[in-house]
Amino acid sequence: MKTNVGGIDRLLRIILGLVLIAWALFANGPIWAWLGVLPLATGLFRFCGAYSLLGINTCKIK
Repeated sequence: MKTNVGGIDRLLRIILGLVLIAWALFANGPIWAWLGVLPLATGLFRFCGAYSLLGINTCKIK
């Protein structure tokens, strides 16, 4: 897997993922809030499958 998520994109994914998971855990959020696991994982692993399919790369490191 080549990294294709970098910089601000990565930071926003991690923050969004944590916010959604916290909402599901602590504020009785809806069940779909557990989808926060997806942006959190893509931010931590620096790889997004959708970006690969679309040919997008926000990572400056080659």
